[in-house]
Amino acid sequence: MTSRRSDSERVLIVEDERRLREMLHASLQEIGMTPTGAPTAESALKLLEKTNFAIALVDLNLPGMSGMEFCEIVHRRWPAVQMIILTGFGDMEAAKRAIRLDVVDFLTKPCGMDELETALGRARQRWIDQGIAEAQRVESSDAHPARSFASGDFAPPHTVASVEVMERQLILDALERHRGNREATAAEVGISVRKLYYRLQQYQRDGSLPPK
Repeated sequence: MTSRRSDSERVLIVEDERRLREMLHASLQEIGMTPTGAPTAESALKLLEKTNFAIALVDLNLPGMSGMEFCEIVHRRWPAVQMIILTGFGDMEAAKRAIRLDVVDFLTKPCGMDELETALGRARQRWIDQGIAEAQRVESSDAHPARSFASGDFAPPHTVASVEVMERQLILDALERHRGNREATAAEVGISVRKLYYRLQQYQRDGSLPPK
């Protein structure tokens, strides 16, 4: 466990502005993280091929490959990496794509160190929890080889609250536009109908969505 917690401190900073990258590097070191900087998405991908990182702190506006394209590749090739997005502007389409990629948080530049530290703490815990869940799956699979884990026996770790709120608003707005049509709503938001039904059940339980 100690080793995994130590590994959870490894952060890849993908930021093209040198001054900001160096400032983030120094700030992360001060709070006990182990940061590595990359000025482009392309150079960051090369680092990921050689080194294990728990967290990627990604600027959306990068030269060459965009930050969002980078996040899509990381989500596909290194799904354990927890991504925190940095953006200088609010973009609803980018927010939708980020939700589909299961990012930890969306931070607007300039963000306060306390806000960043909170997001990093959540990302670290989520990375650790995923490792524990994976170990439990392997252990249980060895003990019960016939058991299937594709049926949702282990729920994925919860996303950070701000992303959950963003996802809820997107879903409820789309549901209203489509007059309650679940299939059309799921298609617009970019999630499966099964996931949509699960989310709507959650919203009914917490009072966000009135019962039918």
